[in-house]
Amino acid sequence: MSATIDIQRLGKHYHGKPALQDVNLSIAAGEMIALLGASGCGKTTLLRCIAGLASPDEGRILFGGRDITHMPTQKRPIGMVFQAYALFPNMTVTENIGFPLKVRGADAAKIRARAGELIELVGLSERAGHYPNQLSGGQQQRTALARALASDPDVLLLDEPLSALDAVVRDHLRDEIRRIQQRVGTTAIIVTHDQSEALAMADRIAVMRAGRLEEVASPDALYERPGSAFTAGFIGGRNRLELPVRGGRARLGAIEFEVAGSPERAGIFLRAEDIHRNASGVGEPAEVEARLFQGQTTRFYLQLKGEEGPLRLRVDWPSRDCADLAPGARVHVAIDPKDAHVFPI
Repeated sequence: MSATIDIQRLGKHYHGKPALQDVNLSIAAGEMIALLGASGCGKTTLLRCIAGLASPDEGRILFGGRDITHMPTQKRPIGMVFQAYALFPNMTVTENIGFPLKVRGADAAKIRARAGELIELVGLSERAGHYPNQLSGGQQQRTALARALASDPDVLLLDEPLSALDAVVRDHLRDEIRRIQQRVGTTAIIVTHDQSEALAMADRIAVMRAGRLEEVASPDALYERPGSAFTAGFIGGRNRLELPVRGGRARLGAIEFEVAGSPERAGIFLRAEDIHRNASGVGEPAEVEARLFQGQTTRFYLQLKGEEGPLRLRVDWPSRDCADLAPGARVHVAIDPKDAHVFPI
């Protein structure tokens, strides 16, 4: 099952300070939304309000058109996966997964059947009789996910479920969670501060800032066409250059960027992969300040001469093409103004 979610003018204060301000968000049935933002932006508070673990001071939350704003957590049709797995140490994988059904009074046969179905879904058939301390971190998180799905919830809530895992396991489990969510079709909300997780897993991303929704859009739209300077700086690992505007244009050497309106200054946002080395010596001159080998690509920090002082850029270039570059080397960079996102500041 799955449900639509409508969040209407939600507000929450702690000690007189706003944690959420006028949050409005509609989520389609079966959709996965990522709440993305830095620490303190309000994403976890919003998730807690949806789960019933915090009570909003203003606004409403509706599941499938039903107002659940002040409904107790245990009565909400949700499953939740926490950052800490919160498994019962004295229960096996099968018993942990079946526990929500046992609490609801389901008969033993139904519990066994549902637990077996979910164990197979999350790939833990060989670990069904193991206890949590006999499982890896990834296996524990899969168990927690299966337990959250046991009661066939209308809404699945995931609170930074991958942050405690190492990089390899995190990437694999990220893909598995998305695969499972799409297979079961449950409406899902994931809280994360990791933009790569949000881009890979979500149908849409809600970027949060200071308790408000800054922008809500699909991952590709946010990556390719950010709607604000904040989003452009937060998504995609972009460089930010602050340049003066004259005659409707900001300039970096011979490169000109058109600026809408009549601001005095503009923020120019450029992704690292959109800044190219021109081996022919044509383009803006720069000096290599630092080099970081990353395997397929090498990251360089470059210093360019700006009219108001030195400017720094981060670039990612194919390692095979730049083995000759070391700190202190001189290069020329090419930038297509069409690849830049420009906002008045």
